[in-house]
This record gives sequence, structure tokens and C-alpha cells, in this order.
Amino acid sequence: MTQKKRAISGSPRGKSGFIVGRARFAKISAVEGIVLTRQMAARAERFEELNIPDEERRRRIIQAHRKH
Repeated sequence: MTQKKRAISGSPRGKSGFIVGRARFAKISAVEGIVLTRQMAARAERFEELNIPDEERRRRIIQAHRKH
């Protein structure tokens, strides 16, 4: 599935940007030595299946990391 580029409203200087999809973000992160763990991938898949909004996803991810 291809992610369409979308303008980001409300950027500080009125410039538009685009959304980086999960696959591309994984490639960029790999260059930096950051890899998605199985647990992280499973969580992302669950969020996708449940169609959880972005803000709720962020809240749950932060909560999961604070427990450790």
C-alpha cells in the first residue's frame, strides 16, 4: 500500500510537508541504526487493526515505555 503525500497544516512558517509512511520510516531509521522490535511491530499492527487514532497511538506508546 502506498502512502500519499499530504500537506501538513499549521506548520510554523506556513510551509507544507509530507507524511512518511511506515516502510520508508523503517528504512530511514535503519540508516541511523534504529530497528523495530517484534513487540513494537506487533503493537503497530494491533493499532492498525483497531484503527486507533494517531494521538491515542502516541499516548499508548509513551505509556508502554514509561512502565519499563
